[in-house]
Order: sequence, then structure tokens, then C-alpha cells
Amino acid sequence: MQTINGIAVSPGIVIGRVFVIEDTSTLRVARRQIEKDDIPAELERFEFARKASIAHLDELHKSAAAEMGKEAAKIFLFHIGVLNDPSVLNPIREVIERDGMNAEHAIASTFLTIAKKFAAHPDSTFQSKVDDLRDLAHRLLRHLGHGSNQTLENLDEGTVIVARDLTPSQTANFDRDKVSAFVTGLGGPTSHTAIVAGALALPAVVGAKGIMLQARSGQEIIVDGERGLVILEPNDATLERYQEEQIEVRKVSLSMSEFAKLPAITADGVRINLLGNIEFPQEIEHVIDNGGTGIGLYRTEFLYLTGNQRPTENDHYESYKRCIDLLAGKPLTIRTIDLGADKYTQAQEEIPERNPFLGLRSIRYSLKNQKMFRTQLRAILRASAHGPVKIMFPLITNIAELRSGKYFLREEMEELDERGQKYDPNIEVGMMVEVPAAALMAGSFAREVDFFSIGTNDLVQYTLAVDRTNERVASMYTPIHPAVLKLIRDVTRAGRRQDIPVSCCGQSAADPAFAALLLGLGVRTISATGSSLPMLKKTIRSLTIPQCERLAKRAISFDSEAEAGSYVLNRLRKRVPEVFDGRPVG
Repeated sequence: MQTINGIAVSPGIVIGRVFVIEDTSTLRVARRQIEKDDIPAELERFEFARKASIAHLDELHKSAAAEMGKEAAKIFLFHIGVLNDPSVLNPIREVIERDGMNAEHAIASTFLTIAKKFAAHPDSTFQSKVDDLRDLAHRLLRHLGHGSNQTLENLDEGTVIVARDLTPSQTANFDRDKVSAFVTGLGGPTSHTAIVAGALALPAVVGAKGIMLQARSGQEIIVDGERGLVILEPNDATLERYQEEQIEVRKVSLSMSEFAKLPAITADGVRINLLGNIEFPQEIEHVIDNGGTGIGLYRTEFLYLTGNQRPTENDHYESYKRCIDLLAGKPLTIRTIDLGADKYTQAQEEIPERNPFLGLRSIRYSLKNQKMFRTQLRAILRASAHGPVKIMFPLITNIAELRSGKYFLREEMEELDERGQKYDPNIEVGMMVEVPAAALMAGSFAREVDFFSIGTNDLVQYTLAVDRTNERVASMYTPIHPAVLKLIRDVTRAGRRQDIPVSCCGQSAADPAFAALLLGLGVRTISATGSSLPMLKKTIRSLTIPQCERLAKRAISFDSEAEAGSYVLNRLRKRVPEVFDGRPVG
């Protein structure tokens, strides 16, 4: 039995069988011995992949030369040159002929050897080509059929996907009847993949260091999405204990489901607005069934992250209209795209940003890509003619960004007026408070928006200087840090002074303990994943606002997040033991 610690990102306990998705980023492929009679055919497979790659690279070179100039297009000539270089081709052919190995292994092992030599070379010119060599190897492997998703089509029920990392599109396209959970070696609690896992209610553990070295397809596995544990080949005692715990988890889930139909009112009669976070329109039914009164955050970037091509204006419009139809009069808050700090955009850059989380992302990315931004704004406005819609701009750091976003919105309103198309001329415009600069300047921003929504995912990241997708520093990522709580308090105060509503829609809002602190800090609208809403209602209905205010005031006074977390959890265990016994804070 092997136990691996990771980061719990989506709750639930699953006992199933492992299915490993190969780690293509490090050129790990199957090593297969072939019969002597099959060697000529294997050489032909390699030659086919080589010629197909050259043909594709030649097309890319021509189009790049036309669009970016001959100098920028030279990189493709380097790739073509490598695929014609005997010093590269001969070793690959030797591994196939002499060692009797499959073409995939021959390519991966040869390019890995060359890449290591380049990386160790004192000349930085050679070092800079390492990624090019890896990319070229992947290109050859793709032409041999490696890395396709075809193997995911014939999975058994109870399959647990294990991978180094997963894209949002891979996660979103899992067959929910077959895939019960997943584990990745990389990632943090608020990575895109983790967000999709929560949206689909798939138990998941990320940041499970070493999982790719230890897991093998077909192994029995336990995924503990409550504690962030992965257990391979569990012994009988462990298996029995988790089977019993599965039963208990189902019982708690059933008992909490009773609260979905009850109003979210504190014990002293204060109504709290509980909304849902979604990535896909089909999640709305789940949110409503769990007692949500609308959608507080529609993450529209998933239209890009889970598709094969950039969505059109009509794609946007149809998605938003479907949400409005499903909500049947309940409010929908649409966040404009938060792209930039992700593989989707970085993969399209000739020179990817060194630190994209501090780079051209979110509203900055939209303002630089005005055609794409205007397309989305038009679609939102058109959809607003069919039901209550709000617009929210992400990662605002200065007044100029906010005013620019509102300027483009007004221009698109004028464009629709000229077309004679209907929209809501009084559509509310808000902003996400996700960076310390915005929180500290909340008083100024409050005079220019209709509402605030605090996004704890990024607010915690930028306040504590912790990369929220980095499993190595995941233990330092905690929303209960007194500095974060003070910023939230300042934002709610600014909102009250200007009489605008303040909500919280980060992942942390789904934690009942953090939700109690939010109430104490003045937040009256919480938006979270649909599955978390019943437990949030139970917590809300068990506490009074004065109790929450005392809790928050004391938590802010501590010198560290450890002290604050311990205090909060101990107090809440006494108030709502059925929710907080055994539950970590933040």
C-alpha cells in the first residue's frame, strides 16, 4: 500500500481502478519490443511521421513568413532541418533496427538524449532550443497516434484518471458514467482543472507529487477528496475503513440536501443571498436544485478553454441565452473572459510570457484584444434583452481599465442601437476585486460601479505572493490570513458607504468556515459551487450575524493564519458540530 499526499480540490471518496494518461511533456511513451519481421514496417511508420511532420512544418513556415516575416518564421526551418539531419535520424533508426524497439520509444529516447546535451551546453543559443526539440518530438509522436484521446473511449465504470496534468477541455469531456475521480501530479486548489472538477462534482486531488512514478493502470486506488489523499493498492483494513466512510459521506450528503429547499436566513433573521458559480450552462439545474437563487459568476473563458476554435459572437450569445432561459427570471452575472495566465493563450504566443500571472491577463488581455472583447460585449448585451443580466470585469487594478471597459460597452450599445437590436440599456456593471490595489482603492471604484464581487482566488494569490496553481507552495495559500480578511473588510465598508452590494465568488466561499467570516465582515451575497450550497445554508441558519462579527473581529486580530484558523474552527465546532467536526478551515 502506498499513500501519496496531495491537495484536495473537489470533495468525495472514490474507490476505483487507475487509468494513467501518459506524461507527454517529458516524452514518456510505451517501450515495446517488436518482432524482427516487423522492423521494416516500423521504419516505414517512422518515415511516414517524419514526412508528414515536414509537410506540416513547411505549411506553417509559409504562413508564418507571410504573417510575421521571414525572420520570425525561421524557427520552422530549424525544425525541418532537424528532421533531415542524419545525426538525429540515424540514432532513431538504429534503436528500431538494432534494438528492435517501437518507433515511439526510438523517437522519445533519441530526442531526450539530444535535449539533455543542448540543455548542458554552455552556449545559451543551444539551451534555448530545448523546448523546440521537445515540441518537434511531440509532433512526430502525434503523427504516430501518440497522445490522442482515443484510449479514453473504452473505459470501465469506476475509472480514476491519473495524469501529470490535465487541461480543462480534457476534464470537461470525461465520460461521467465511467470516470469517477482524477488525480494529477501538478496543480493547485484554484487551477482551471480544479475549478472544472468542482463544477462537475468529480472528486479530485491535485499536486500529488510522485503519482506518475508510482501509479500503474489497473491498480486499485482510493481518492480521498476530503483530505487530499491518494492510496494505491490499499490493504484490507484501509479498504474497509473507506467503504464505511463512503456510507457516512452519503448519509451527511442526504441530510444536508434537506437544507436546499430552505431559505438562507441567519438564526437572527438576516437573509443571505446564495448564488452559484458555473462554467457551463448545464450546471444551472444543479445550482437551482441545491437552493441557489441565481448565478453570481459565469466564467466565460471556458468557452475558449474547452473548445477547438475561438467562439463566435453567436456562440457567446447562444450560451448566455441558454443560461437565461434555464434561470427563468433569476439573475445571471457574466464575467468577461479571464484569459492570459493559462496555456490556451501562452501556446499561441511566439514568445510566451515569463510570468503570465503578472502579465497580460484578464481585463488587460481583453483591452489589448479589442475585437474579441467587443464580440463578447455585444453578445452579452443581446442576451440581456431576454432576462436579468449583469456584467462584471475581472482583475481591475486601476480606474483607467474600468473606464475603458465601460467605454467599449457604451460603444457596443450604440452599435446595437444603430442595428435596431434590443438590449437592456440599464444593465448593471460591476467589477471583481481581486488584487490588493483594487481593495485599497475600493472607495474610488465604488463611485463608478454598480456592485463589487470579491474574487478570493486571485486576491489571496496576490496578497500573499503565492502562485495559486503551484503545488509546492499550496500550504501557504490560505484565505483566512488576517491580511486577506482586512482587505475584504475594507471592500465591504467602501460598498456600504456608496450603497452598492458586495458579494464574494471565489472558491473559498464554498468553505462554510470562511463563509461565516464573510458574514462577519459584512458580505451578504455568496456565490459558490452548486454542491456546496446546502452545507452553506446549514451553517448560515445556525449562526447569528453578531456571532459572525465577533468571529471575524477576533480572527483579524491574530498575527498569523494558523492562529486565526485554529480559533475559527474551534468556535464553529461548538456552534455547528455536524458541519465542522473534522473539517479543515480554508
